[in-house]
Amino acid sequence: MGFLKSIFGSSEPKEEKVLPWQALTNVAQLAEIAQRSQAKTQVIFKHSTRCGISSMVMNQFVSAYNVDANLDLYYLDLLSYREVSNEVGYKFQVIHQSPQLLIIKNGTTVAHASHGAINDLDLERFA
Repeated sequence: MGFLKSIFGSSEPKEEKVLPWQALTNVAQLAEIAQRSQAKTQVIFKHSTRCGISSMVMNQFVSAYNVDANLDLYYLDLLSYREVSNEVGYKFQVIHQSPQLLIIKNGTTVAHASHGAINDLDLERFA
């Protein structure tokens, strides 16, 4: 029976993991992120709410994320905040992709990834 549960899952409700997301909704927040990155690593997750791949990567990221990591975590709904998404690319010198994860330290992007490569990043290495 355990084998079938591992394939089909359980009917018991699963406790959902909640991450300490901060909504990224304003271009002015980018200066704050750059400034805060001098003391603590900042992470931006750019997510397209209409994209199945983006949703899948987001779910994988959430389940693998170590909530004890010493990082500030920002969530950007790039469809609702297109101007902010564009400015992220300019300010942190990355080409827009979705989904995309940026790791900011000392005001600059020290690592970034998109799609499945997001979950290959070792965030704790940058904390």
